[in-house]
Amino acid sequence: MPPLKVIKELTAHNITIHDLDTPMIKADIELTAPYLPRVYCAILRTVVLNGLHLTLDAIYIDVGPGKCDCALHVATVLEDMLTIPIYRTKNEDMTGFGTPISQSRMGLMQKFERITEGVKNTKEPPSPPVPCKPTSGFWGVPPRDFSILDLFPDTTHVYGWTRCMENKTPADYELELHYNPDIPTVFYAQSFCAKTALARHLAAKHPHGLYLDSDVTAGGSAKAKIQAFLELSGVKL
Repeated sequence: MPPLKVIKELTAHNITIHDLDTPMIKADIELTAPYLPRVYCAILRTVVLNGLHLTLDAIYIDVGPGKCDCALHVATVLEDMLTIPIYRTKNEDMTGFGTPISQSRMGLMQKFERITEGVKNTKEPPSPPVPCKPTSGFWGVPPRDFSILDLFPDTTHVYGWTRCMENKTPADYELELHYNPDIPTVFYAQSFCAKTALARHLAAKHPHGLYLDSDVTAGGSAKAKIQAFLELSGVKL
């Protein structure tokens, strides 16, 4: 998530922006094995997979506190793989845009789609959704496999780095640490991501939290854990 000034400059020149974090092509992620170890998270492996197959003019990659050290190393790998410029940025923006989507009544998958798509926007939405009373929470990063989001009710509030993403302040650590102790919450991170440490730590502190991670796809075991957790917590799905 590059700084807002970078997004503004690109949109001012009518540059098409692609989110390389998301699966954009149908190809085996194992094609990235010559470039990245398998113990790298599926998100960064997806960035490399997209870089291998898409025709791009340049790549902007955040290597600051709003991303992770692994992104810095991926930038070096991409630089040697490709012939296009690789621009390293550090997003330390702290001007909040608010988090109305995270707190709204809306399908969780739709929330995540709107939040991730919102990275390309430079202005606040003209008609933000109305907040709702939460019955469950999802703390963490956008999963590579959005299908797990279908398991949550529309009254799920979003926390963690995804909420920071909507606020356009990915390095706001205090906001990332925030959660609601009064609602059952799933604390999620991609397997092999450094944020798994924080997810597990906060889940242990939460009165009713579940720590969960998944790799490339969310298998039946991960989905069963979420479903059982929500049902045993009395959450109406």
